[in-house]
Amino acid sequence: MRIVILAGGGGTRLWPMSRENRPKQFCKLISEKTMLEETLDRFGDFPAEKIFIAITKELVGALKDVLPDFPEENIIIEPARRDTAPAMGYAALKMSLIDENEPMAFIPSDHYIGRVDRFINSIKQAEEVINETGKLLDISIYPTNPNTALGYTKVGKRVMEKNGIEFFQFLGHTEKPDFKTAQKYLEEGGYLWHANYYMWTPKSFLDAYEKYAPELFEKLMAIKKCLEEQNVAEVEKLYQEMEKISIDYAIMEKMNPEKVLIIQGEFDWKDIGAWDTLHENLMTKTDEKRNLVRGERITLDTSGCIIYGRDGKLIATIGLDDMVIIDTEDALLVCPKSRSQEAKRVVEELKERGKKYL
Repeated sequence: MRIVILAGGGGTRLWPMSRENRPKQFCKLISEKTMLEETLDRFGDFPAEKIFIAITKELVGALKDVLPDFPEENIIIEPARRDTAPAMGYAALKMSLIDENEPMAFIPSDHYIGRVDRFINSIKQAEEVINETGKLLDISIYPTNPNTALGYTKVGKRVMEKNGIEFFQFLGHTEKPDFKTAQKYLEEGGYLWHANYYMWTPKSFLDAYEKYAPELFEKLMAIKKCLEEQNVAEVEKLYQEMEKISIDYAIMEKMNPEKVLIIQGEFDWKDIGAWDTLHENLMTKTDEKRNLVRGERITLDTSGCIIYGRDGKLIATIGLDDMVIIDTEDALLVCPKSRSQEAKRVVEELKERGKKYL
């Protein structure tokens, strides 16, 4: 099994810590390690030559800062940021040039995983099932609230069990439903949060592109020819021409359910997407007043806050409830926790003004 860690995305809802040149996967949000380092550490028992990192060319410098010893030949450099369908298609193409029939797993770099042994067991058992059945494997998580920022997977009956891992029938996928629909899914049951761990062979991934996203596939095949001819400039040109679309919309919502099996992840999983979700997901690390704090602080009559400061600078708060305070070298965010998702609006405003603070 080859592991492809996806590290080319942004994280605008976690501004000002997450920036264009150093997005959230390069930030120390949940521990003293960056999220990318945490992700890589989970695969410590895998052979080093089997682990790849897919990243945009703008982030290569950030990658080398965080992982200076990571082998260059295992870095898949995406020519531009074109969302997950082009990025994952390009990575599958690269893996197909090594061995088109060896299973591969796409691993997001911005998730929190607890009970890592169960997570790794899910990946290893998925490899066996891919080799046995030829089906696409995905991991989904039991939902605890009607989250509208995640996709939902509808599952049917249990198909098999391997070494403690259960595999379920796939009945369909809905990407980021509205609140009413998400609430309905929870009430009905049989729906899981889609966690974005796609596993298949490179050949099968590319076959799916050919069937469900023929225009993307055509570009990928043209890129393959250019790679063989070492025509780097043309590769970049072709990649820029690919539609900017997620793999969920381009491929997965169109998949024949009979070609897919779902693992229900029996491990702790959190998608760290915004400051409020970070607080919710790290409640075990809060103080007695539910404050999630990093740095030196004095918190008087303060509860339910996220306070991230900097070394050598004290943050003092008085009488605050459910607020977000994120202090970086050149920018400070202060807002109610309930509106912290709107940090993305600040980023949009900054883009209109120019590049500064992005």
